[in-house]
Amino acid sequence: MKKTFATKEKFQEIAEQYGTPVHIYDERGIRENARRLYRAFSWNPGYKEYFAVKATPTPRILKILKEEGCGVDCSSLTELILAEKCGFSGGDIMFSSNETPAADMKKARELGAYINLDDYTHVRFLKDTCGVPKTVCCRFNPGGVFSVANQIMDNPRDAKYGMTRGQMKSAYRDLMALGAERFGIHAFLVSNATFNEYYPMMARQLFTLAVELHESTGAKVEFVNLSGGIGIPYYPDQIAPNIETIAAGVRQAYEDILIPAGMGDVRIFTELGRYMLGPYGCLLTRAIHEKHIYKEYIGVDACACDLMRPAMYGAYHHITVLGKESAPLDHLYDVVGGLCENNDKFAIDRELPGIDMGDLLVIHDTGAHGHAMGYNYNGRLRSAEVLLREDGSTELIRRAETVDDYFATMIF
Repeated sequence: MKKTFATKEKFQEIAEQYGTPVHIYDERGIRENARRLYRAFSWNPGYKEYFAVKATPTPRILKILKEEGCGVDCSSLTELILAEKCGFSGGDIMFSSNETPAADMKKARELGAYINLDDYTHVRFLKDTCGVPKTVCCRFNPGGVFSVANQIMDNPRDAKYGMTRGQMKSAYRDLMALGAERFGIHAFLVSNATFNEYYPMMARQLFTLAVELHESTGAKVEFVNLSGGIGIPYYPDQIAPNIETIAAGVRQAYEDILIPAGMGDVRIFTELGRYMLGPYGCLLTRAIHEKHIYKEYIGVDACACDLMRPAMYGAYHHITVLGKESAPLDHLYDVVGGLCENNDKFAIDRELPGIDMGDLLVIHDTGAHGHAMGYNYNGRLRSAEVLLREDGSTELIRRAETVDDYFATMIF
């Protein structure tokens, strides 16, 4: 059983005050998780987490993470402007983009962000667009497949991101000729890895590459960015990754590879989104209809516009029916929204307790890639976001959209 981060009474209070559907975030959980991450990587004096803005682009959330020492990972002009409005600048921003418009690159340069080049041709693009800064990062794609034991986790060779090993060397040499003095290495190989071996294995690849690039080009490698990929246990019987074990594995790789090469001053960066926020957000929705045909359906007032992952990926999100946590799971339901699309389903053939109209349902683990992926199909309006503060009070951190918002960009 997954536990909710608030009581039934608190959720009822939130529903009464803000309506449903509504996304809710747990401030205490967010802060404690950020502190746990920093403690785990405290062995590296230059360590910094760059939260992936795309996961939860909400100012109040970004400011909480800023207070906990985090920077931000941005990938578009709008995300850069959002970061700026939240007080981030300079080395607190990592800009990782692909097929990048010139305006985005110029803004990143203006803010003094670390610019992470996705392709070898972007070296010339950077020079021509806004000039080459003293520190530049390049994204690496090792090709082939990425596996743990006999299990293939992903196929980097099929990913559109990053440069080959040879292109990395050429990029470093060209960038040095254009005035760059310090370098970073970035890679992203796997999404939502719940096994502890992923980061240490990738760290060994990137640390080995760092030594190779330093020795073959003379470049000063300032940081290695392990990017994101650490996952969360969406299923109740899944075991969560252990950040202390993960950080210890990265440390061992650091001591085995970088320190003997005289590169013991390299900083470690991460760009976690799901791990930082996923378990500390939920979608609260109310049962408003039931249907009995070839299957049993429960219709709720949320839809895929509020949480796209189940419709888009078939992703599992656990559901708690408030007040019935201990009731027998003796009903088989599809839990669905009201879009005119048959994939608008939060659960399919899910064993749940009997649901009555008016019951409140908590859809778990929506703190990252939840509200952020919302859209307006069928004229549906995106929900509010509410922060459950550490003292138990609540704060509206994004109001619900209105019909006027929906019509604001239309020309009649």
